[in-house]
Amino acid sequence: MKASIVDLRYHMKDVLRAIDRGETVTVLYRGKEKARLVPMELKAPAPRAEDMPMFGMWADREDMADPAAYVRKLREPRLARLYEGGLFPPAKAKRRGRPAASRRKPASPPKSR
Repeated sequence: MKASIVDLRYHMKDVLRAIDRGETVTVLYRGKEKARLVPMELKAPAPRAEDMPMFGMWADREDMADPAAYVRKLREPRLARLYEGGLFPPAKAKRRGRPAASRRKPASPPKSR
């Protein structure tokens, strides 16, 4: 199919239908070929996890019945070492009240004699 710039502007829907049918569209500018619109090749669908050979290899393990509990159990010793080693110190209590600058006592007036 050949299409001019005006055809692209006013009849783009027809041009896209031709591309959907697998046709190559030649774009003309002032009667001369300027470009070709070629339909894209279809990509193969992405492989699914179920199709991989390693999928489900631990399905029969009893200790993996609850994956979240299994991972939590694996991480317990590491987290305990982090807390004991001081990498995560206990949180300090926040002070409440006025900011430090406003906590100062106002200057007392000079003593009279």
